[in-house]
Order: sequence, then structure tokens, then C-alpha cells
Amino acid sequence: MKIKLLAIGKTDDKNLMQLIGTYQKRLQHYIKFDLEIIPDLKNVKNLSETQQKEKEGVLILNKLQNTDQLVLLDDKGTSFTSIDFSKYLQKKMNSGIKQLVLVIGGPYGFSDTVYLKATGKISLSKMTFSHQMIRLFVVEQLYRGFTILKNEPYHHQ
Repeated sequence: MKIKLLAIGKTDDKNLMQLIGTYQKRLQHYIKFDLEIIPDLKNVKNLSETQQKEKEGVLILNKLQNTDQLVLLDDKGTSFTSIDFSKYLQKKMNSGIKQLVLVIGGPYGFSDTVYLKATGKISLSKMTFSHQMIRLFVVEQLYRGFTILKNEPYHHQ
């Protein structure tokens, strides 16, 4: 299985980019991982929230293959402990899917079309974080999940 993280908009903070890169590199020891950035939309001030979500939705769906399993990072999704998330990852790997695609949407979330295509939703917290920070949290939790599966000492219970 491969894992792809799709995110709308670039990360401006060099410190965050460095930390994301650190965990991306660590994660490569366990699984093929790709972080793909979808550029911010232009002229969003002329778009309604719904129009912006629709346009971002088209860009997200265009990045998918037919065999991909789409999971949205969404505040209304399922919350996991780190150990439960590692079990979730193991279940996905055991299911035989080729690629798990996790998506961080734009500032207003996802279009109805994207929600319909998704096979699941994950919530990282009930709190709101910047989209840039969520990238770091996702990559770190993926790394943590794989270290748990390998019984490595990174995670402490």
C-alpha cells in the first residue's frame, strides 16, 4: 500500500516545512509516502464559499486514481487514539488497497462531490488548527502509527 497526503495551498513557514520533511523521511522507512500540494485557487475573493469548495473539489478528484481509497481529514470524522490509528492503518494495509489518499481541504472544507467519493473521515482534534499545521500532525501520526505497529520505542503508553 502507498499513502498520499493531498493538501490545498503551500506551506509558508520554513520551520514547519523542515519538520514535515523530517517525518516524511522517517516515514519512508515503513511505507511509500507522498505529500502533494494543490496550489491555492486564484481570485477567491470573487467566489462564494460553495464555489471555492466546488473548484477545490474538482482539483482534489482530478488527483485520484480509480483504485484509490479517499479519506478526508474533517472535524466531523472519527477520532482515534494513536494506537487505534495504528490498527486502522494495519486494517487498510490488510485490505489490499493500492493507495490510501488522505486529504486536507481548503479553508471551508470539502464539496458535496468530494464527500460522496470519500470512504471515510478522520478528525485529528475537536480544536481548530491551521491547514499548514495539520500537515505536520498527519505525517507525525502516520510515523507514530507505523512505529507502534513495529513495536518500536517512539510511542509511550
